[in-house]
Amino acid sequence: MRVITGTARGRRLVTPAGLATRPTSEMAKEAIFSIIQFEVEGSMVLDLFAGSGQLGIEALSRGARGAVFVDSARAAVEAIEQNLAFTGLGRNARVMPVEAMAFLRSYREIFDIALLDPPYQKGLIEEALPLLAQKVSPGGIIICETERGETLPAAAGDFTRKKEYRYGKAKVTTYRREEEA
Repeated sequence: MRVITGTARGRRLVTPAGLATRPTSEMAKEAIFSIIQFEVEGSMVLDLFAGSGQLGIEALSRGARGAVFVDSARAAVEAIEQNLAFTGLGRNARVMPVEAMAFLRSYREIFDIALLDPPYQKGLIEEALPLLAQKVSPGGIIICETERGETLPAAAGDFTRKKEYRYGKAKVTTYRREEEA
């Protein structure tokens, strides 16, 4: 697993030990950043269920002004911190060692891009989306990675499911506000 492009291009990232974290495939990550390529620079990014932090780190490498990484697993937090140090991108990042729903209920900041890649088939995206919709800017985007067969809700707050893309065993789903369609 490596950073695709930007200031940390080519840097290899570590993943948390064990089987609790399933990193996003290179193909899916490239697709996600192709979707948002013109929205990343200067944006504030949320990497929810961050795992190794590779999605938020990719955004920082591409010019995001900041990123918040949320994961409750100690091994994930350690991997994120190690990856931020190794890439030199830690100055624009905050790592929050907290459960995702508790974070969404209490955090006040607004994000331009929200990236969600939770464990598959646990219903975590469906639980997070209504809370998350209140934390994303009017022109923002929510991007969810799920298992190919998972079906996500058609709407979350005033965000509507816009497109679904399939990459191997993964599916990437985007949500935008209706006026942003």
